[in-house]
Amino acid sequence: MAANDRATASGRSGGSLSSSRADSLMRASLSAVAPGTGLRDGLERVLRGNTGGLIVLGMDRTVESLCSGGFVLDVDFTATKLRELCKLDGALILDRDITKIVRAGVQLVPDASIPTEETGTRHRTAQRISIQTGCPVVSVSQSMRLIALYVGGQRRVLEDSAAILSRANQALATLERYKLRLDEVAGTLSALEIEDLVTVRDVSAVAQRLEMVRRIATEIAEYVVELGTDGRLLSLQLDELIAGVEPERELVARDYVPQPGTAGRRSRTVPEALGELDRLTHTELLELPTVARALGYSGSPETLDSSVSPRGFRLLAKVPRLPGAVIDRLVDHFGGLQKLLAASVDDLQTVEGVGEARARSVREGLSRLAESSILERYV
Repeated sequence: MAANDRATASGRSGGSLSSSRADSLMRASLSAVAPGTGLRDGLERVLRGNTGGLIVLGMDRTVESLCSGGFVLDVDFTATKLRELCKLDGALILDRDITKIVRAGVQLVPDASIPTEETGTRHRTAQRISIQTGCPVVSVSQSMRLIALYVGGQRRVLEDSAAILSRANQALATLERYKLRLDEVAGTLSALEIEDLVTVRDVSAVAQRLEMVRRIATEIAEYVVELGTDGRLLSLQLDELIAGVEPERELVARDYVPQPGTAGRRSRTVPEALGELDRLTHTELLELPTVARALGYSGSPETLDSSVSPRGFRLLAKVPRLPGAVIDRLVDHFGGLQKLLAASVDDLQTVEGVGEARARSVREGLSRLAESSILERYV
């Protein structure tokens, strides 16, 4: 369950979490308190009852050492039990899987030297406990009528589903527009590949759009986690829109990232190039020269307009029922897309794993792709 992921990701290192681990822990914790879960039901009952509460999601030696008083329960978790036990003057401790209420009415005594920006006693305690133990902590404010989740010191207020859905739908509309533009530039790149007229600018434009679509999709995925069961339709729409984006991103890199020995260009592995793209800020991503540099090119105006030739991974991946291992051997054997396009059925059969039937399939598949790509561009 998500709570197990949270416990593992925390590392129990005095609250010191790396950025990626903290993000992963926050996502898992948001999933545990999303609409449709028993915990969220219980928290909303507490909020409606105007009671307030402090709930620690996880019990270990570190948490136990910070507990004073209270009652040892070890009873099955239900939303109604959570509501009733929050009437007690103290915190609740749940197990990592959120299946048991371990303790109730507990006074938590965190290290007072841990810095906190909160002012209320309950919120200060929640933030410090989340830092000191690495466990997620939920605070229900009686006076402000809000639910706040603390993970590694980070605070996230749990919003109403309607507000999250409104923002998510705006992001989805943006994603649809960007995906449409991505399809246009990707189609143009395919036609240019057939004609051997690709420039660094064309490649950078496709890489740029792929990265933009990917980032918007990541933002929407966060909304899906927060929405829980209320985000099912949004999740289906997202999956449909981004299908094939991640593989296409890798294929573009495999086709165009400069290899060792390429004059005037920095050789770079595909993971390195994808990592560089991922690290670009939103402002940097808008600049094609910066995107070109991330791929391994110089990024100068002259370089942007220089010609490049694809290796053939991207177009071969569009041929039906062609295994990845065979694609790799075809690219290694012929060295580039233009030689693949010019290869006869007999030439293709010289590659290991390519018999006559498969050779004809590759030959016909590439021919159809060539025809459709050029027609889409000029008709």
